[in-house]
Amino acid sequence: GTLLNVSVSDHDRSDSLLLSWDEPEGGARGYFLALSPLGSGMLLQNGSAGPNTTSFWFHGLTPGTRYEIEVTATLACRDTTSQTITAQTSPSAVLNLTLSSSSSSSLRAAWAHGHGHRDGYSLALWHSHSQSLLRNVSLLPSTSTFLFEGLQAGSEYALKVSTLAGTLQASTSAHQWTAPSVPTQLRLSPASSTSLVASWAGAAGSAWLHLELHNLLTQKVSMSLSARRGLSSYTFQYLHPGTHYWLGLSASAGPYTALGPNATAWTYPLSPDNVTLSSAEEQNSLEARWSVPGGHRDFYLVTLQEGQDSAPSRNISVGGDNDHVTFHGLSPGQQYSVQVVAVAGPYRASAQSSAAWTEPRAPSAVSLSSQGSPHRLLASWEEASGEGYLLLLSLAEHPVHNSSLPRGARSFTYEGLHPGSLYSFEVSTVAGPYTSSPQCISNWTYPLPPEQLTLSNGGHSTSLQASWRAASSGSTGYTGTLWETKSREQVRNVTVGSDWTNVTLENLVPGRQYTLEMAAVAGPYRSPVRSATDWTYPLAPSGVTLTNTRRPMGLSAFWDKAAGDVDQFHLQLYSKSHAAQRNTSVGPNTHNFTFLGLSPGTQYFLKVTVLAGPYRSSSHFATEWTYPLSLANVSVQPGREPQELRVSWVESGGGRDHLVQLSVAESLSIIRNVSVPRGVTQLALQGLVPGSRYRVEIISQAGPHRISSQTAIGYTVPLAPRALSASPASTAQALAVHWEAAAGHRDGYLLSLLQEGSSARPRNLEAGKDSTNVTVAQLEAGTCYLVRIWAVAGPYRSLPENVTGCTVPDAPTNLSLTNPGSSSELYTSWNEPPGRRDHYHVTLYSLSTQSRIQVQTLSPDALNTSWTQLEAGSKFAVQVTAVRGSLEASSINVTQWTYPLAPVNLTLSSPSASALVVTWAVLGRGAEGFVVDAHETASGTPVGHTLLGGHARSHILRKLSPGTRYSVAVRATAGPFHASTPNITHCTRECDALLA
Repeated sequence: GTLLNVSVSDHDRSDSLLLSWDEPEGGARGYFLALSPLGSGMLLQNGSAGPNTTSFWFHGLTPGTRYEIEVTATLACRDTTSQTITAQTSPSAVLNLTLSSSSSSSLRAAWAHGHGHRDGYSLALWHSHSQSLLRNVSLLPSTSTFLFEGLQAGSEYALKVSTLAGTLQASTSAHQWTAPSVPTQLRLSPASSTSLVASWAGAAGSAWLHLELHNLLTQKVSMSLSARRGLSSYTFQYLHPGTHYWLGLSASAGPYTALGPNATAWTYPLSPDNVTLSSAEEQNSLEARWSVPGGHRDFYLVTLQEGQDSAPSRNISVGGDNDHVTFHGLSPGQQYSVQVVAVAGPYRASAQSSAAWTEPRAPSAVSLSSQGSPHRLLASWEEASGEGYLLLLSLAEHPVHNSSLPRGARSFTYEGLHPGSLYSFEVSTVAGPYTSSPQCISNWTYPLPPEQLTLSNGGHSTSLQASWRAASSGSTGYTGTLWETKSREQVRNVTVGSDWTNVTLENLVPGRQYTLEMAAVAGPYRSPVRSATDWTYPLAPSGVTLTNTRRPMGLSAFWDKAAGDVDQFHLQLYSKSHAAQRNTSVGPNTHNFTFLGLSPGTQYFLKVTVLAGPYRSSSHFATEWTYPLSLANVSVQPGREPQELRVSWVESGGGRDHLVQLSVAESLSIIRNVSVPRGVTQLALQGLVPGSRYRVEIISQAGPHRISSQTAIGYTVPLAPRALSASPASTAQALAVHWEAAAGHRDGYLLSLLQEGSSARPRNLEAGKDSTNVTVAQLEAGTCYLVRIWAVAGPYRSLPENVTGCTVPDAPTNLSLTNPGSSSELYTSWNEPPGRRDHYHVTLYSLSTQSRIQVQTLSPDALNTSWTQLEAGSKFAVQVTAVRGSLEASSINVTQWTYPLAPVNLTLSSPSASALVVTWAVLGRGAEGFVVDAHETASGTPVGHTLLGGHARSHILRKLSPGTRYSVAVRATAGPFHASTPNITHCTRECDALLA
């Protein structure tokens, strides 16, 4: 056919398609157009066009959809030509496209789906400033959001979202900025007194930076500026010196602004000019002055510096507008300078003055001393502030020495002077242009000392004589002091003329050491002293005694010290029976001494000698005896009988006879005294009370002294208890133990229980001394125990008493009597009780005949048994008894029935039209009762259910229907069990009238 060259376009309309074609040769009478979704075969729209038409619009289409279009042209002679093409509508662009900044490094795109179909989305993200494509993302058609991450902070981005359908697409664009990031590490520091340098880091995260500088003094904005991305520092010029400024920083990008850090700083202050320091009107005062510089400052710090090393002396803070300050109360004769510092915030600017002096003072504490020398004087003073000193020494108002000393000197020594002469000394202080008034003082040189001074007692206890040789020159007399040498306590002063060479010192303390110090006197001074020392003669001690210390081998010496002093006491102790003697020395404050390690029972003699320096005096003799030794290792043990104690000991030397004393320990009263000669070391005491506590003490004697041994304690052995018995207690796990107390005493009882046939350790119990019984609980039921008992006194026990006792066995539990479904058997079972037993007795009773019919004896581990050949339909009771020796424990009784036997020989007869007679027989004793059940044979309707006693053998069924067949069964019952006959049938008679 003829080609129409059909083409299609949408002219940017997503819901329309425009078809265009070429008119065929020879023209066409008209055109028919049909549109259907591609592949569906379903006509969606059709249309027609007249001749000379070469285009046609399809409207109301679904965007992004593929269509199949057939164009048919009607030619002449009714011929047609057709052409089919496929076309696709453009997809709809997304709706409500938004691009928002969720952080400084990300943008979130969100949109609503346009109408129609789509194959997917294409997202293209450009950096607006560089016009570079950063991301190109393809998404599924159901996606409506996407997050762009890792973006540059504070930058503008452009996003184009294209909806894809086949080869067609529809795009929508949006622009947005990422939030700016705030610069960090903002610093503001001074560059000079009129400029500040601001610096920061991280400036790449914002499009614009805004800086605003405030003068905190005036609270006004000094400068503000905005800078593009990348600026990292800025210098603020033409500021005020010494002023506090505040700088605020913010970042912006598009619609976003972020406040950044802030910082404060000061400009450097200007230093003061023309600083001077000069004397003030007031004494010891200086005034500092300066010129006030431009700008601002918080205050001035004025530091007064002292000395050549300019050490800080005072600090004063004054206001920033002040130009002077006065320092009062300064040190005289001192060099000062001043430093004035302008302070603005943490910064300072300083200026220094030249030096100035205060007027000096004369030195103080001026002294002139010979220091013990007859040819030398030492001048000294306390240092005064200044540059140096002027010194002048005069003798009898005639200058003999002139000198000048530098600063720091505090003394000067004059040599080669005359002994015993009076000199005058003057000193003045020099400081800068000033000289102080002089300080004056006078003093003497020393005289020469006396020679060959001696001191001796001449054999006297209360006087000493001093002698010396006169000095060669220069003395006007002699002066001396007598001291107690040890205490350095002054005794008296001695003053004599220059022609004296000896003196006697009376009324002194015997045995005391004295020191005499003497010097020659010239004017107000004494020469260096000469000294001599000696002791007065000591006095012998009195009241010497020798006393026994009650220590076996010791004697104590006592004495009274006579008047005066001693250096030490010497003690000499000896015995006529021993060749060796004891010598010892003690201090002067000791008035007693104990000699140890002496021989016991020996007479000793004592002499006490007092020593003072090289001199000594002795006392008379004193005498005393030592004590004998006490006996050792005294022991008391029980004898062969409970009424006997054996005492033994070891002799230690000394003494003659021994006295053995026996007492009851509790009362301490002596009940027996026994004397034994020396050499005997043991003794038996009989006739005592068994189980008693006794105290033994042995006394030894030597000369006039007696001594006791250590006390020994002993017990007699107690007697064993009598009539011991052990019987079951009220509970199955206990034994009641009884006994009778024996004669004598005891501290208590010890009981032991050993389980028969067991290897376990016995169980021990204690009972009080007055107890005669005890109940032992928590034993094993049905078990025999060996019970032993001892009487206890101290560490000793009596002979034991033994007895065997058994506990009651526990009764069986959970006893049951069951019927296995038999008329002649029953089954019995129970749970094993704890403890032991010899065997079980199982007894069966017939409750029907009220008699015991069977008894079984079973092993101790049996738990069940059976009963056979029992009477059918009878009630029985069973009881199980645990047996241990003569002791028994029975369970509760339980009951049960045997099955009954079914009745036999069941017969039916009809004595009348409304009655049936039922008769039967039984086997054995029969049953507990009978039940007669009857019903109509044809309908099965029950007509009788009758309970009868165990003696019944017949029953009449009344009020029956004449001429009717009935079925009857009889059941024998015994407790819960029953046995029934088979059903038999029989007819009642016809009515009597009919029969007649």
